[in-house]
Amino acid sequence: MLKRITDALLFLLLLAFTAAFIFPVAVILINSFKAKFSINASPFSLPLGDEFVGLSNYTTGIGNTGFPTAFGWSVFITVFSVALIILCTSMCAWYIVRVKNILTSVLYYALVFSMIVPFQMVMFTMSKTANVLHLDNPLGIILIYLGFGAGLSVFMFTGFIKTVPLGIEEAATIDGCTPLKTFMLVVLPILKPTAITVAILNTMWIWNDYLLPYLVIGSDYKTIPVAIQYLKGGYGSVDMGAMMAMLVLSVIPVIVFYLSSQKYIIKGVAAGAVKG
Repeated sequence: MLKRITDALLFLLLLAFTAAFIFPVAVILINSFKAKFSINASPFSLPLGDEFVGLSNYTTGIGNTGFPTAFGWSVFITVFSVALIILCTSMCAWYIVRVKNILTSVLYYALVFSMIVPFQMVMFTMSKTANVLHLDNPLGIILIYLGFGAGLSVFMFTGFIKTVPLGIEEAATIDGCTPLKTFMLVVLPILKPTAITVAILNTMWIWNDYLLPYLVIGSDYKTIPVAIQYLKGGYGSVDMGAMMAMLVLSVIPVIVFYLSSQKYIIKGVAAGAVKG
């Protein structure tokens, strides 16, 4: 009897947490179909009667922000940044685990330390360095994302690689595989659970990131978060309807990607962080 009561209370608690997380998304979705004055007057009501404006907020937002172009830049930067992070950090973690010396120890702890350094401490120096090195473009920002995403990614890959038997790699070497071939054909496929987890975490971060693209590439190559910000007019005026509509369009790809891959998150975190 006590167990049933405990389970019921736990279920209600988790249900409350679920509602708390879903509620803001639902509010954004509802208000994306309202006239902007109705949003200010009754933000939590359903879009009924004169409040309902159909898809006009979406068409206005797409036209005013250049959403298709911003979407393209976001996809380009996110896909190639995540791919580079997975490839480079997995190879780095493999080298750190298999080659044990002072250099790899210093490298590992430097990368772990970078996880606790707030971005605000380095953002102005970083933006100046990016400008001097001509990294203030879509290709350059991919390298910057690699630097900021390396700490957590190497930490997770390192923990998982420690659980991979060395004998598998030795067998591949005996069969004539070079170190690069051993990594690409033997080690990397084994890292799939952690690689998917790293991809999910970095995709959600890079896709939704506003500050780094704003500082580095500005308005020349607007990503979705930067483009949405341009819906703010003079003297603090904001087209809330169009902004809500663009927020809905911006979160859909991440939600779809997360739901299709979320079963790997717990598996990858447990394998990479706990076992290591």
